[in-house]
Amino acid sequence: MKDKPLSIREVVWRRRLTEAELGELQTQPKAQTELELESRLSEVLARVPDAPVPSNFTARVLQAIEREEAHATQKRSWMWYWRVLVPRVAVAAAVVGFAGLAYQRHEINQRVQLAHSLALFAGAQPVPNEEELKNFDAIQRMSQATPHADNELLALFQ
Repeated sequence: MKDKPLSIREVVWRRRLTEAELGELQTQPKAQTELELESRLSEVLARVPDAPVPSNFTARVLQAIEREEAHATQKRSWMWYWRVLVPRVAVAAAVVGFAGLAYQRHEINQRVQLAHSLALFAGAQPVPNEEELKNFDAIQRMSQATPHADNELLALFQ
């Protein structure tokens, strides 16, 4: 029954009601007053002359719609930029930053271990004095020469 006033209201917008439709409305006083107002408004609006429209009105309306759609598309692309791209770039920057700090800390630890090892090595072996280093070249040449068998020593052992 709720659909009936809507359908009659739509009929009032398009044309005048017939006698049968008016008789049906007599049974519904609330709908009758509303539809009488609707019909009067429709009659008054029908008497209003049409406004002059330029010849390119349709083209202008379509261009305005296209501009509005392009603007909405551009706005959506910026929304995508802020919602998708910026968080990803921020996470990537944080990962690269933490990786850089971890690498720097690793390098510092390696250098500290190397310095500690060198300090232990330097403290364990005494530095040779000057007299020991005088004959260093001769001792080094002797170790590079090919060793010969000492025949006299071999003969004594036999």
